[in-house]
Amino acid sequence: MTARLNSAQPYALGLFRIVVGLLFAVHGAASLFGVLGGAAGTQGGTIAAGTWPGWYAAVIQLAAGALVLLGLGTRGAALVASGSMAYAYFDVHQQAALWPIQNGGEMSVLFCWAFLLLVFTGSGAFGLDRLVARRTAEDTGAAAERTPIAA
Repeated sequence: MTARLNSAQPYALGLFRIVVGLLFAVHGAASLFGVLGGAAGTQGGTIAAGTWPGWYAAVIQLAAGALVLLGLGTRGAALVASGSMAYAYFDVHQQAALWPIQNGGEMSVLFCWAFLLLVFTGSGAFGLDRLVARRTAEDTGAAAERTPIAA
């Protein structure tokens, strides 16, 4: 059973990445464009452009979430996303209370740790990172074949 589960690990990780990236991107889109209920606490509205930190957080959510969803630059995008959620927790939520269950910061904590996991694991299956890495390896190999060897 363990061998079968281990062989499915890249696919489970890829699906995990897709779901987390989609949820994060949708959260940013809701805050920026007012879709799907809009920004929290605005009754379907948006966050005013350029306001700190909400608008910048929404831009990070949309961009990093989309990159993670596609599996393109996953580790870098996940690092930025994880850091933004750590900032959200410690700057916004922890002022109300220590524990996430008390201060409403559960989503920030979960996103932070989910993205930190992706920093260390990479994109898994179904990601564009794999296509880029494969193409780069093929180009490097083809260039090495064409390079004359001096005797």
